[in-house]
Amino acid sequence: MNKKNLGVGCLEINALAKKYINQVIKSNRLSYGPFIKKFEEQFSRDHQTKFGIMVNSGTSALRIAVACLKETESWAEGDEIIIPAVTFISDVNVIASQGLKPVFVDVDPKTYNIDPTKIERKISQRTKAIMVVHLFGQPAQMAPIMRLAKKHKLKIIEDSCETMYVKYQGKSVGSFGDIACFSTYVAHLVVTGVGGLAVTNNKKYAEILRSLANHGRDNIYISIDDDNKIQGKALRAVVERRFKFIRPGFSFRVTELEGALGLAQLSVIRKNLAQRRKNAQYLIEKFQPLEPYLQLPWPPRDVSHAFMMFPIVIKKGTGVSKQRLVNYLEKQGIETRDMLPLINQPFIEKMYKLKAKDYPVADWINRYGFYIGCHQKMGKTELAYIVKVFKKYFDR
Repeated sequence: MNKKNLGVGCLEINALAKKYINQVIKSNRLSYGPFIKKFEEQFSRDHQTKFGIMVNSGTSALRIAVACLKETESWAEGDEIIIPAVTFISDVNVIASQGLKPVFVDVDPKTYNIDPTKIERKISQRTKAIMVVHLFGQPAQMAPIMRLAKKHKLKIIEDSCETMYVKYQGKSVGSFGDIACFSTYVAHLVVTGVGGLAVTNNKKYAEILRSLANHGRDNIYISIDDDNKIQGKALRAVVERRFKFIRPGFSFRVTELEGALGLAQLSVIRKNLAQRRKNAQYLIEKFQPLEPYLQLPWPPRDVSHAFMMFPIVIKKGTGVSKQRLVNYLEKQGIETRDMLPLINQPFIEKMYKLKAKDYPVADWINRYGFYIGCHQKMGKTELAYIVKVFKKYFDR
């Protein structure tokens, strides 16, 4: 076998993206403008929401989402937000940074998303929201989660940074919660280099989110176009208020360059997702002989899957060493990543005194789970190579 270098993600800057970038450069404008605005509008519309706010990362989108709800719902220091025990560290960071407490819930052993049957026992008088994370490209089971939220009057934040353009029971990810957050970081499903979005159907939330991303500025002046073609009282109001800051905020803005890249990516996102699904299905079929050892992706019938990556978990009792397997794959040029270990992170263990035995599924995933790529730049040659490498390891 000739060694290949197969990463977990990819970057494609197509001809349309280059055209848009050149238009931005020729316009001599980098601040919030038509490309960001069009990207926000199309992305939010595609996810069945009314408002979209582009920021510099998915983490920043989550940060302003939590800050917005803390302000509007009058959350107090020490109030709680429920999160899954398998997710990226940013979810804990954004909650803790607002003086709130994350409460961890174990995940489903097949989908790896938060287990709805285990949420209610973690709800207390201080619980204010559930942060639902759609991991690895697959929606969480939103129907029972929404019922719990309604029953206990909880807000829903969707962390959809790894999942976009897919649906649960015919409804788009991002359209269930009060606010949903997406990432357009390098190697994600839509790539702008740095970037993310917060989407919502609530106009008031949208105004606050945009203000928070712009230092807490009065929304009367967010774009340099906001004082164009106005006169009289309207102009005087903008001049008077355009340098007023009405809440503590952040500097989470992006440039027109990121907006241009994002808008171009939307022209190919459905084609890319179709290829990812095709690649994932190929791997699932070819890995069937390895199922005594490996648990493969399992999307329920009522969801679609974006396959941002291809998660694999070694089954218990097989005697297969995760470390030896991933080391072998890496030596053969197949990049691997851990499946977002959280409860065993050093500062999480120290701050929240968690015990692995209380989260058995998450502990199993931490010990035995990893993922590889199945992105759209992989063709039959690359996929066949991956299968051959895996089979050679297990044949040994």
